[in-house]
Amino acid sequence: MKYLHHPDREEIQLSSVLYALSDPVRLFIISEIQRSGERSCGEIDVPVVKSTLSHHSRTLREAGVVHVRVHGTQRLLSLRTEDLEYRFPGLLGSILEAYERTGEKIQ
Repeated sequence: MKYLHHPDREEIQLSSVLYALSDPVRLFIISEIQRSGERSCGEIDVPVVKSTLSHHSRTLREAGVVHVRVHGTQRLLSLRTEDLEYRFPGLLGSILEAYERTGEKIQ
């Protein structure tokens, strides 16, 4: 099984998190995970091909925004809320609140 790197809590960088959250598809993904809890990539209904969804998942994982757990052939995504709150208090909540309030939709 391939090892998936997740940055340690202390390694999570603000610029990486902000970059990861700057894409509408990735914002939608974390909004869905925040609303429903851990989700497999296949359960998240986004208008992109599988390889593009994998890219977005990897960007979020490498930035420290999500944790990806391999379960058989599935990759389960969950938010690293505690780690992000420790590093950048209020950031994730503020971004998700603004995203929900604006009602932005992905194309």
